[in-house]
Formats: sequence, structure tokens, C-alpha cells
Amino acid sequence: MVSPPHEAMHRIFQHDPGLFSRVSRFLGVDIPTPVKATALPTDLTEASPVERRVDTLLRFETAEQGAFLLAVEAQGQKDLNKPASWAYYAAYLWTKYRLPTALLVVCQDHATARWAQQPVSSGPPQLPTLTLRPLVAGPHNMPVITDPEEARADLVLASLAAITHAAEPVVDVILKALSTALRDAPEDIADPIVEFTAQGLGNRPAKHLWRNLVAVDLSFYKSYISEEIRDEGRAQGRAQGRAEDVLLVLEQRGLDVSDDVRRRVTDCTDPELLRHWLTRAVTAPKAEEIFEDE
Repeated sequence: MVSPPHEAMHRIFQHDPGLFSRVSRFLGVDIPTPVKATALPTDLTEASPVERRVDTLLRFETAEQGAFLLAVEAQGQKDLNKPASWAYYAAYLWTKYRLPTALLVVCQDHATARWAQQPVSSGPPQLPTLTLRPLVAGPHNMPVITDPEEARADLVLASLAAITHAAEPVVDVILKALSTALRDAPEDIADPIVEFTAQGLGNRPAKHLWRNLVAVDLSFYKSYISEEIRDEGRAQGRAQGRAEDVLLVLEQRGLDVSDDVRRRVTDCTDPELLRHWLTRAVTAPKAEEIFEDE
């Protein structure tokens, strides 16, 4: 199953194809800014029943170098079968479109990035007929953007910086700079950045910080993540109110409410379970017995 971080790592280049030329500087090459970019079909399957599908495929046209193709692959972990697939993509695209083809692999951890950027040759050692040398973007070479002004100058690059550093401690500072920069951005520009960043963080701890930053710094946006955060806040408020009702009924009946009971009730975030406890609190002879029959 394709994960949200996987989607964000390559779809961000579909959103802003010019990002590749800006990222290339951090990868040791200088790709001209395209004067035109076109998204191409990503399905590379032929008559063979084996499906071959690249993550993102873009055609660039530059004033300096003419046209070329860029295949973007998001890679979450080492996969010994991938180099052969990537070589197939490059060879097939070269054959189909008769255009030079570049491969960019986007990673979120150092080990995967080191593995992905190793040259892989097809053929005997003395006859390396085809050698694969992908460009790799990851936490080892993507910029650490902690200044809101720098983030504001290139919001998409700042989002990619957060995505590629999602597992690094510095991601918290990057996210704060990005959320601050987004305050002044029009909603139609900010919304996709908010979504790409949320997707790219996946289930990592930084996800919770980003959600809080969106809720506080970007509360006026109507993106799905901001609405989801507000819905969670309302649900938490309802659960907190119901927990207080449970404790109030127990106390009004003169029952002894231990610290363990109080903690268990206040820590519960399930409104239906709290409703069940509230019903039992009306008749239970002891506070602890509201938890029976669970």
C-alpha cells in the first residue's frame, strides 16, 4: 500500500516542476530552470504482464539544454530489486521518447540515501554495459531551512526540506519556519504546501507538531488537515466534558473516587465508553465498578 510520505516525496515535483532545478544545486549539478514542463503518463507497462510504473514523470524543456525527462522515485527503504526497475525505467523512457532521461530518488533517512546513490552496473565487471547513477535527495543534502524569510522565498523547497528531514530532530525548527512563512501566503498557495508537508511527515512524531502549528498559526485556512484538527479538538472537548460528568456523579453520590479511577476517566478519549461509564456511575455501589463488564 502506498504511504502518504511516499506520495508527498514525488508528487511535490508534479505540483512545482521547477523545484527540480532548484534542488539540483544541492545535489552537485546545475539543471537550468525549465521554460516549460509537462507531466507525462507514469505507466510504463508493456505487453508483458509485469507492471512497471514510475512514481512521477515530467518532461522539461530548457533554453540551454533542450528537452529531457525526469523520473522521480520516492524510496522509503532499501530494496535490492529497485536498481533493476530504475534501469528499466531509464532505458524504456529513452527508447520511447528518444530524450535524455534523469532519475531522482527522494529519501527520508541517511541509510536509504547512501544505498540509493551507489552506482549499479549491469553486465560482468569488465563489461559494465549499463550503469545506473541516480541523483538522490535526502537528509544528507537537502537544505535545513530554519529562517522564515528563507522559507517564504521558496515555500515548496521548504516543504521538501521538512519532508526529507522528517526523521531528524531539526525538523521541528523547519516546520516552525514553514508555518510562520505560510501566514502571509494566499490560501490557494498555502493549502497544497500544508497538505504535502502533512503527508510527507507520515506517522512520525513531527506530524503532531505540524498539526498543532497548522491549528494555531494557520487556523484561518480551510484545508482538510486544519478541518480535521478542529474536528479532533471538538471531539476532545466533548470527551473532556463527559469525563467531568462521570466524576461529578460519583462525587455527588458520596462515593470514594481514587486517583486511579480519576486518572482512568480523565485519560479516556472515547465518548461512547465515557457515556457507558456515566450510565453505570448512577447506580454503581463503588466507583471502581463503573469499569466492570468491559
